Amino acid sequence: MNTVRRLTRSRWTIPAAAGALILLSFAASGLFGLTLPGDVLMVAAATIAGWRIVVSAVRALGAKVIGIDLLVSVAAIGAIVIANYWEAAAVTFLFAIGHALETATLARTRSALAELVAVAPDTAIVLRDGEQVEVSAMQVAVGETVLVKNGARVPVDGTVISGVGAIEEASITGESLPVEKFDGDPVFAGTVATSGFLQVQATGVGADTTLARIIHRVEEAQDAKARTQAFMDRFSRWYTPGIMLLALVLGLVTQDVVLALTLLVIGCPGALVISIPVAIVAGIGRGAKDGILIKGGEYLETSARIDVVAVDKTGTLTEGRPQLTDVIVLGDDLDRVDVLTLAARAEAGSEHPLARPILDAAAAEGVAVRGLPEHTEPVPGKGVVATVDGRRVAVGNGALMQTEGLAAHPALEGAMHRLADAGRTPMAIAVDGVPVGVVGVADSIRPEAAEMVRRLHRAGVERVVMLTGDTQRVAAAVAERVGIDEVRAGLLPEDKLEAVRALQAEGHTVAMVGDGVNDAPALALADIGVAMGAAGSGVAVETADIALMKDDLLRLPQAIALARRTVSVMRQNVAVAMITVVTLLAGVVFGGVTMAIGMLVHELSVLAVIANAMRLLRTDSAGRHRLSASPVPETLEPRALRPLAQKE
Repeated sequence: MNTVRRLTRSRWTIPAAAGALILLSFAASGLFGLTLPGDVLMVAAATIAGWRIVVSAVRALGAKVIGIDLLVSVAAIGAIVIANYWEAAAVTFLFAIGHALETATLARTRSALAELVAVAPDTAIVLRDGEQVEVSAMQVAVGETVLVKNGARVPVDGTVISGVGAIEEASITGESLPVEKFDGDPVFAGTVATSGFLQVQATGVGADTTLARIIHRVEEAQDAKARTQAFMDRFSRWYTPGIMLLALVLGLVTQDVVLALTLLVIGCPGALVISIPVAIVAGIGRGAKDGILIKGGEYLETSARIDVVAVDKTGTLTEGRPQLTDVIVLGDDLDRVDVLTLAARAEAGSEHPLARPILDAAAAEGVAVRGLPEHTEPVPGKGVVATVDGRRVAVGNGALMQTEGLAAHPALEGAMHRLADAGRTPMAIAVDGVPVGVVGVADSIRPEAAEMVRRLHRAGVERVVMLTGDTQRVAAAVAERVGIDEVRAGLLPEDKLEAVRALQAEGHTVAMVGDGVNDAPALALADIGVAMGAAGSGVAVETADIALMKDDLLRLPQAIALARRTVSVMRQNVAVAMITVVTLLAGVVFGGVTMAIGMLVHELSVLAVIANAMRLLRTDSAGRHRLSASPVPETLEPRALRPLAQKE
């Protein structure tokens, strides 16, 4: 019974049955001279192969859609009416084979989504009352402890609370190399433990896991239409009725019904209709396998036109973990510890992004920072002003010092310039309007940053622009090491927005890469907003136009190269489809192309555009290339600075 059910549901059952009847018809009429039984068998073949086509055409008409199925149905029924049974059987048989092949190959282009769904684990082992209990992955509660053993799939998103192990995260980030996991590290549902034993506290289960969000995003993206596809859909809505009208006029003028019916078959725009969506599905699927989530066909097309990439510095080109490197003392009444203490006390109540390295350095050196300042006044883009033990303490950049009346202090300016020239971010400390010192903070440049810029240029990006709130000197030092084309420094969040708008006004298609917090306005305005390291951020997965699941800059040029390849395939497919239709129509009008030959060529063109799109599923060796020898993260070392503990 199960075998019969599988056969009736198989995509190949109808073409096989129709093909067998056609062979029997040829045998009956050709070998045994039984014309009537041969005709009956041929009509039966046309009926078996064509009944689903007719049903589909009727349903489409009910929705006020005139599609390919209607053209084939009219042609096949017309051929039977004029007793051209072989043509009717051939058209429906070839159409049925083409449909089965399309279904099979389209399923192949959606393989990335199928693979993602396949890795979703069904069960989990949780620790309840000291006992190991196997439950459905959907039944795990947030906060429960899940056991992940060697070789098992991680069933939930969570945080490691005990144990050490290696996790292969290819299903999330596209990176095949296992990642070592220790206490406090995140793990994601669908990944595989390749060694060790982990206890994981569940933070996301079921539809709230990163894997579920990725699957949802890929489903939506593969169904979303590109602008070109929307245009082709509108074209098809006018083209198909136009072909039917042309066939009617041609039949009335020539009094040749066969010619009119043949024109209906030849004019089927099947390859044209499928040329765009199959490329989009394949391109987005390829990206998903590599940990690159693209929001939809429209964003894929836009990404292929990117010619300017704007990047933030801190956390994008650099590691985003700045450390205190220098403490320069101005004057003789204070020492290094005094300056560090003042800076730490002022920053204790601040949300300034560089407050953390100052506080960490103070703690590491045993500097006591007790309580909060009496008053804290953040100055966006400049620093912080605090009241500490009744004194006004300002910690920030040159712009803040200007507001404090210290714009022309030679020692202060000299110290800040030397730090900036060495790639440090200098912050001056002033007490009651008197400069007392300067601290320097440095971040490590990502090892792949320079390679990313080179690959972006190779991928067709004309300019890579740094948009940063840091000083011009620091930004220039980083840009020189990385190979950035243009630097725009000292920018507030609204300034970055204006910078993106200015680039767009110049006619550029702009991609913005940032951390999604301070850069949120610029990310929203850019033609393509790119979120990096989105594996741990559900918001980034849902909102970014392109989400790079792994925190790897090299995925950005890979994403742009993939978009360009996909759009190139789309154009090739449209060209193949148009050339096929025009050639066949000319063949019908001038003679030589029969209904069966036309349908055969038509189906071959459909398969050609699908096969062309499937090339996108192959791994792009250039895009996947990694640095042959990953350099040690480059720290911005000073060239002419005294040791950390030495006074100025």
